[in-house]
Amino acid sequence: MLKAQYSKYILDFKSPARTSRETMNHKKTYFIKVFDEVDPTTFGIGECALFEGLSCDDVPDYEKVLADTCMRINDPDFECLRKFPSILFGVETAIMDLKHGAKRTPFPSPWSKGRGEITINGLVWMGSIEEMRERIKEKIEAGFRCLKFKIGGEDFDQEFGLLREVRKSFPVSDLEIRLDANGAFTPENALGRLDVLSELQVHSIEQPIKAGQLMEMAEICRRSPIPVALDEELIGHSEAEDKFRLLETIKPQYIILKPALCGGFSGAREWVSIAELQSIGWWVTSALESNIGLNAIAQWVSTLDTSIPQGLGTGALYLNNIPSPLVQKNDFLTYDPARDWTIPEMTWR
Repeated sequence: MLKAQYSKYILDFKSPARTSRETMNHKKTYFIKVFDEVDPTTFGIGECALFEGLSCDDVPDYEKVLADTCMRINDPDFECLRKFPSILFGVETAIMDLKHGAKRTPFPSPWSKGRGEITINGLVWMGSIEEMRERIKEKIEAGFRCLKFKIGGEDFDQEFGLLREVRKSFPVSDLEIRLDANGAFTPENALGRLDVLSELQVHSIEQPIKAGQLMEMAEICRRSPIPVALDEELIGHSEAEDKFRLLETIKPQYIILKPALCGGFSGAREWVSIAELQSIGWWVTSALESNIGLNAIAQWVSTLDTSIPQGLGTGALYLNNIPSPLVQKNDFLTYDPARDWTIPEMTWR
């Protein structure tokens, strides 16, 4: 018989992480471990990566649902967990990890054996223009050829001026620019701003306006000179018919998949299938998980048919991340099996 326990863990950012929505200094997450009661020392582990204020399962009784899930681990109701994607993400990871030998390899592949690389984008957080300028320099010097800029928190003209500096120094052949507005624009000003930003030959922009404005977003996707990617818009849509209808209505050029927010790995696979049916592109991004969650996402990505840069460069954000075999070098994420996982002491419930 399987048993399961969970533990809360607070991740501490090295520097404040700022978007147009909020500024984060800490991030609460949960780990779940699954083991056979005959040998409790061998366990699979997953991350129930709750994103407070954003996850559709950010509810007052979250820990009760998590505790109930642990009690039912021998017969998990995955249909029920569709409404709790962060818990589903953790349960799927832990069970697959245990199934494959509890070596933190929920999705074994040549990549998880140390062969191959996943190309990733560099992430430039919001800050003052001088702070952003310094962060851009660091990322370029680190070897990134695709940068994603969080925008919408500063004066638009100043942000555009900074991006124009970057593009003048690095042509399209040398640097891909992705933008993420996190819903900072309005339906009234979005197209005007996208027209201005198109001068920079941008690859795409994520979530230009807030989620939930379907007709307005559809109009922006139809008229935008920059390809539009949906991100927050996917949250809370758990049924296949609903997903199909959403994409058919808005017709974005891309969708961004965060498994902990959009239905676990089973839900993310469903999004991929529906997007491909509608000729919509996609890539995968972390939702600021610890290395436990990031590793699971990276291993899953390594099994997919995709070669464009993924948003998996978040492992170095925290002071107290989980030591792991994940290695980020230049704009690649690799896995070094010679390195050990070190799971810290926790209080398990």
